[in-house]
Amino acid sequence: MGKPAPANLKPLRRIKRLLSFVWEDSKTVETNLLRRPIPLTAIALLAIVVHAPFLFMELPLTTSYDANLHVFFASHYAHHWFNPWNEKWFAGFSQTTYPPLGHQWIAVFSLLVGLRMAYMLVQLAAIVLLAIGVYRFARLWVDERAASYAAAFSVFLGMVSFLVYSAGQLSTTLSAPIYLLALPYFYHWSRSADGRALLKGVVLVLAAASVHHVTLIFGSFLFALPVIWLACMDRKPETSVLSVLFRAAIFAVLAGIGVGAVLFPYWVEIIRHPIEQIPIPHASRSNLLLNMNYLINYFIVPYGALILAMPVVIWLGAGSRRLRPLMLGFWVALLLGLGGTTPVPKWLFGRAFEILTFERFTLSAALLALPIVGLIAASLIDRFGGKAAGALALASVLSMALAMGWLTWSPFHTLSGLNVNSVVEFLNRGGHDHYRYLTLGFGNALPKVSTYAHANSVDGEYNSARLLPEMTHYGSAQLTSSKFFGTAGMESLRAMLKHANNYGLKYIFVHDPYYEPMIAFAGWRQIESYDSGSITVWSKEDVPPARPIQSDAMPTPLEGLLWGTLPMGSSILAIVLAILLPDRHKARGRFVPFPVRTTEPEFAREVR
Repeated sequence: MGKPAPANLKPLRRIKRLLSFVWEDSKTVETNLLRRPIPLTAIALLAIVVHAPFLFMELPLTTSYDANLHVFFASHYAHHWFNPWNEKWFAGFSQTTYPPLGHQWIAVFSLLVGLRMAYMLVQLAAIVLLAIGVYRFARLWVDERAASYAAAFSVFLGMVSFLVYSAGQLSTTLSAPIYLLALPYFYHWSRSADGRALLKGVVLVLAAASVHHVTLIFGSFLFALPVIWLACMDRKPETSVLSVLFRAAIFAVLAGIGVGAVLFPYWVEIIRHPIEQIPIPHASRSNLLLNMNYLINYFIVPYGALILAMPVVIWLGAGSRRLRPLMLGFWVALLLGLGGTTPVPKWLFGRAFEILTFERFTLSAALLALPIVGLIAASLIDRFGGKAAGALALASVLSMALAMGWLTWSPFHTLSGLNVNSVVEFLNRGGHDHYRYLTLGFGNALPKVSTYAHANSVDGEYNSARLLPEMTHYGSAQLTSSKFFGTAGMESLRAMLKHANNYGLKYIFVHDPYYEPMIAFAGWRQIESYDSGSITVWSKEDVPPARPIQSDAMPTPLEGLLWGTLPMGSSILAIVLAILLPDRHKARGRFVPFPVRTTEPEFAREVR
């Protein structure tokens, strides 16, 4: 027998034994936590915590291209809800050329918190809805845990930060999650003829179209076709493939009729004035491999760490019968998002290639990849535990950090943060609003002037609404940025200056001395300057007061009534149905184990 342990060592052994128990218990708790799905409420709160500080600092209004444009549209609805004819741009244009729902919600909230903060609230709601939409869409393909990881990754997705803080594309970031929320109902209706799913799915589609119809049109192919394929695979034993396809067709027909009705004034305007202007250049149509800045801006920053997962996404999707539709949708969206880097987009779209911008396809590709990425994350955490969880969290944060840092490092900078208070004050005093004005060198600060000034402009930032021949006959997007469109831009500006008296164009505000020789030669003289001479005001003496320009593009009172009721009504109806008709069951789907064996004929189980 060994000697008994000294009395002074017994307490140490007890402490060591106790610590070992605590350590083992903590490892068990950690393992249990890592193997559980992240609660959807926690993911929504995460989205708020991450993005609310940037939004409440009003960052998109100073760093993005289009945020002020959406505020400008919303400002019109705040004052003229049932009259979509806006005289502040292009000597008058119809806002029925752009689906109104996002702008109308900004207008509603602006009554309480003002236009700027109302924009931030709607954008924050879009980010939260995107996380929820990704979760519900992912549940069609993977289990609850992998879907929760996919939703959490969406909060830090580089493409989301790119669209929110750099591009300012509110309509895309708001319509995409609404459409994702509609897809599970489309699946359940097609698979099992659930009447509630048909009703709620169609109404959500109408709401998504009322925010942005283009996202819906392309999403119908990139997202709906894989979901139909999945519904055919998951059909009940007594149900044929033709029955699933027939129900999917019923859904599509009802949604098509509904979208036609809700956006009726839009279709009238498009038929009356089809887009026939000369194409305007856009960097997303370029060959990204020939310009490193474009490659970073449209590929590396939007995808971030997702680039590292792409080979596994393709391998895993190709090896699984169930995930194959999702992978093919991702692959097509990835090719389209590359713009002119491959010939595929031009083959598919023909002339429309010169009109479309291709960031929206990059967003689609990222969203289609996230369910598989969630599956990969679950496998890594199962194998490596907390180390994998930490690495995945770090990769997510770095993806968003890269997108936010690119706002500073990028060579593409907007003028959205330009101080235009002096310009607005000038236009709102002394009867200056009896004339039209033009800005040169203001870039994306033009909507800020137009939102708060009473005077009207011959320029504008929304290309599809341009009807003035001085603009449509040349490949220039905005007069305020004419020099960036080369000869076409300067010819468009020269034509407008030549016809200034016809439009009552009396005042020109210049923030770029490049334009001063041209306007001086055309008969304008400088009368004032602001901000230490960085902004100069020019006037022409013989210009008569501006007259309203009659146009057959003006919506009828009936069109104004429909525009002010149906889009907003579709969103309110969607909210009411979500409250009064709760889902009978949780999101249902089957999951695929990782790694996938191509010879595996059946799935592990069905989650109910």
